[in-house]
Amino acid sequence: MESQAKIFWRYFKRNRLAVGGMTIIVITFLIASSASLIAPYDPGKTDVSLKLNPPSTQNFLGTDQLGRDVFSRMLHGSKVSLSVGFVAVAISILIGILVGATAGYYSGWVDSVMMRFVDIMLCFPSFFLILTVVALLGPSLFKVMVVIGITSWMGTSRFVRAEFLSLRERDFVQAAKALGVKDRRIIFRHILPNALAPVFVTATLDVATAILVEAGLSFLGFGVQPPAPSWGNILTEGRTYIFDAWWLTVFPGLAILITVLSFNLFGEGLRDALDPRLRGRR
Repeated sequence: MESQAKIFWRYFKRNRLAVGGMTIIVITFLIASSASLIAPYDPGKTDVSLKLNPPSTQNFLGTDQLGRDVFSRMLHGSKVSLSVGFVAVAISILIGILVGATAGYYSGWVDSVMMRFVDIMLCFPSFFLILTVVALLGPSLFKVMVVIGITSWMGTSRFVRAEFLSLRERDFVQAAKALGVKDRRIIFRHILPNALAPVFVTATLDVATAILVEAGLSFLGFGVQPPAPSWGNILTEGRTYIFDAWWLTVFPGLAILITVLSFNLFGEGLRDALDPRLRGRR
């Protein structure tokens, strides 16, 4: 009999776009983790005599207004963007699981109170909420990660709650209760492992959203602060020279586009392969 992992892979590999997205994600992760080794120059090294040089064999993606190598800054910027994406999503998934599991398992007034709080949070436009909090606390990489995480958990909590409402009535849960197993153990050992499939899909898509939000915050000057490189602030610095140095906006823009698109394609493929109802469509 085929294992669940083999069944998943058999369906997942049929989606070529999802496999391509996964490949790009892996390559981007490897590049980000070894940016210090790959980068030909120090990303913070300035040389005004080389400012705004177009792409060449010496500087693959050209130089910026301070003569810094754009290729080296893009490599180090990938580390920042992926770090924001994964850390922010880890925070949001943790909060979402705790809220959704508690609301779905206990239901009743606990569910009502928690879900009304979720509804209130969803009333606020996420990006403007993040922008306001970061503006009040002051911009920094750590604060950006935390703020994105604590303002983007609502979707996860709803998915987890729905799964718990369904699973809490299953025979294996009722049997555990009859044996006197504590609620905490039932939630985390019996129900949660069976409710994680939609969470994985949501997490993949949320990483793309977090990267995009970080780029937007950096573009507006509320994200990662110079001289630390990120795709968003490289894009910001290049907008002044958009007609004189096209490479300062095109390359970071393409990096954001390709990375976000890859995560979205991978997430869609993951959803199709994990959901038995969608497998027959491919």
